[in-house]
Amino acid sequence: MRGPGSRKGRSAAEDVGLPEDPLALIDFTRLPRHVAVIMDGNGRWASARHLPRIAGHRAGIAAVREVVEGAARLGIEVLTLYAFSRENWSRPAPEVNALMRLLRDYLDAELSTLLERNIRFRGIGRLEELPPPVRTALADAEQRTAANTGMLFLIALSYSGRAELADAARALAEEARAGRLDPATIDETVLAARLHTADAPDPDLLIRSSGELRLSNFLLWQLAYSEIWVTPVLWPDFRRRHLHEAVVDFQRRERRFGGVTSSAARPRAIHGRVHP
Repeated sequence: MRGPGSRKGRSAAEDVGLPEDPLALIDFTRLPRHVAVIMDGNGRWASARHLPRIAGHRAGIAAVREVVEGAARLGIEVLTLYAFSRENWSRPAPEVNALMRLLRDYLDAELSTLLERNIRFRGIGRLEELPPPVRTALADAEQRTAANTGMLFLIALSYSGRAELADAARALAEEARAGRLDPATIDETVLAARLHTADAPDPDLLIRSSGELRLSNFLLWQLAYSEIWVTPVLWPDFRRRHLHEAVVDFQRRERRFGGVTSSAARPRAIHGRVHP
């Protein structure tokens, strides 16, 4: 699972012999359609600088901007960022309140850019659990970008992969009880249509910053066959070139989806390096 850049003091590009920004190495005919990102490391970034945790969250906004604009420029169809989990509600109230203010500030500041870049925006998760001002800002951004035809930008808020599956199961049960659905017809396609990402393909590539090797209850159904790229770079330091590195590594891999292909001898990318 671990991506390039595992040695302290070296950039990911240096570790795999890539140029500082490997944009020129990307094959634009084989882009991942959907990229999902677990944005991790804001707190550690702040702690290393003897700053309050909210300083790390504030610094992470620049990384969000870089990745959203970078993905749109590449031609990625869908980008999903994991911004706030349901588990995050257990954090101290001042931190949670500050995060909610940052989200509103981000939407206010970036809405014009989303419109300029033709990006369609939508929040996913149990949005009803968010404070009313945040829900209003989300609804406004979704409504104002609804007609855009470019990249779909999903932001996961008060999100839980297990809760999403439970909600989907509940919806199916209610439809069956009401006589609108025959339980015998429920299959993977029917269940997937009740998920928050029903209008998007499953992620081809999952990126996680800060070096942690876990899914953290994120898109548990949708990530079944996603390629995973992990970097030790803390989220506030994540930049467009890191997104490009992840895409280059993705394109070096052979995706079998549980089967066997005729290109078994093709080099594989492992730990950010190419191995025969």
